[in-house]
Amino acid sequence: MTTTYEAIEKETIHALKFPNHDVLQDNEAIYQRKNDLNRAQSLGNLEHSKIKIYFEDNLSKKVVETTVWAVTDHSVILKQGAGIPINRIFKSF
Repeated sequence: MTTTYEAIEKETIHALKFPNHDVLQDNEAIYQRKNDLNRAQSLGNLEHSKIKIYFEDNLSKKVVETTVWAVTDHSVILKQGAGIPINRIFKSF
């Protein structure tokens, strides 16, 4: 079974609504997600590299290709201040 993600532009993220529960249940997957996001932040700040972030809002699964500027305890901050809650991210690469 293949999961389909809707590609969106980072400029539309501010209008999305995000539930509070985590999309991941496995502790190893949650740990890996945090490591991947920290690596994405390093790539974004040092090399200005874009990555794909696969996430889910309150309506559907989405993917955005962007540069990660910062990772806080609860959010990934993208260019122009857009943010995605970490608990709503499936993976990034």
